[in-house]
Amino acid sequence: MSHSWTEAELTKIGGAEELQISSYRRDGTARPFVTIWVVRADNQLYVRSAYGTDNPWFVRATASGRGRIRAGGIERDVAFESAAPDAHSAIDSAYHTKYDRYGPQIVGSVTGRAAAPNTIRLVPLTQN
Repeated sequence: MSHSWTEAELTKIGGAEELQISSYRRDGTARPFVTIWVVRADNQLYVRSAYGTDNPWFVRATASGRGRIRAGGIERDVAFESAAPDAHSAIDSAYHTKYDRYGPQIVGSVTGRAAAPNTIRLVPLTQN
């Protein structure tokens, strides 16, 4: 069961320079963490694959649908969901605001129309 992020979680995770993401295997064990960028757009958290939908971590995450993240001192189980079609402009803006200092080539790999299919919305799962 999922719930909403708290403001503290959004601030800490969304403000972290990087996020570590792990998907779960079919047997429930976690795969190794992969380090990627994370952004906050409105009250949601998003990650994008810089190398398209064939990137191995992205393939595993979308196939699994669940995993674990850690960033900003927070570690949580999450569901991996698609972003709403109307969210991509705000996600692009968030990436530009947070990461433009790395230059247009690298930020361009996670922004624009081609990056939209590579987007995962991180949805917190309730903790047992």
